[in-house]
Amino acid sequence: MHESAAAWFERRTTSAEDWPIDLLMALKGATRVSVVLPALNEEATVGRIVESIRLSLGSGAPTSRRLVDELVVLDSGSSDRTGDVARRAGATVVHRDDVLPHLPAVRGKGEAMWRSLAATTGELVVFIDADLQSFTPRYITGLLGPLLADDAVHLVKAVYERPLIEGSTVVSAGGGRVTELLARPLLNALWPELAGVVQPLAGEYAARRSLLEQVPFPCGYGVEIALLVDTLDLLGLDAIAQVDLGVRVHRHHDELRLGRMAAEILRTALHRRARRGDLVELGALGSTITQFDRATTGFSHHTHDVAGLERPPMSTVAEYAGRISH
Repeated sequence: MHESAAAWFERRTTSAEDWPIDLLMALKGATRVSVVLPALNEEATVGRIVESIRLSLGSGAPTSRRLVDELVVLDSGSSDRTGDVARRAGATVVHRDDVLPHLPAVRGKGEAMWRSLAATTGELVVFIDADLQSFTPRYITGLLGPLLADDAVHLVKAVYERPLIEGSTVVSAGGGRVTELLARPLLNALWPELAGVVQPLAGEYAARRSLLEQVPFPCGYGVEIALLVDTLDLLGLDAIAQVDLGVRVHRHHDELRLGRMAAEILRTALHRRARRGDLVELGALGSTITQFDRATTGFSHHTHDVAGLERPPMSTVAEYAGRISH
């Protein structure tokens, strides 16, 4: 491991058990905390997550444990009952199209996360994936701990084991395929300072609004690696911390979708190096990925666009800046 990454790992890695609720409430003071669940067709899991947060840390919890001030499900255009289920469980549900409506929305997790900044008010924002089957309130308490305890920390990434579950078969730590095959080699090669980050693509993390307002958001799957790299560039390695949350179980994607995800992540990373002038010009980056399926007469191929759109730092959006100034 890169020398600075090894030292960072020892200094900035903690466990959820290190951050009990009583300590966090003592540290919180008047700090406002928002929890955001970006969601697209997650009616099967979103209700249980929302209810767990509300009853343990939100409006349904005893006053001495109300760590979460705002609980928002950002609906990315679901065609199922995600919004209704989340609302009944106690969340404020905001549709993607109703946030910054003068800007036509596009598909993608990063798009939902970016718009959620304009739909929430907390100084600290926690992002939780809505497809989790293993959620516990310690996901939130763990992620908030380093932010509440240390003003120098601006972004906290989750660490966990990700088993791959196929029917009755469980492969320990088999769920991080894009991480191990792409993201980790990429970071070690291009940003070796980040070699100590265990789960660079973790969908659960927390950050200061003051950071999130200053960085661009890729609209698709590149958002996680972008936030990590951009925080490093903007504030340095010590602004990042990670917390071990145990085990994460969620819905897995097939290899073709993982391939498209990897293409977006690769493009996002190369975009950032090109922006520095280190690699190819941005216009030279490929914008599609071709994939193949076996057909009865041979192989059929399908070409997909690789999302390249990025939203600008929210602080530069006039409607948002006007709201904050008031």
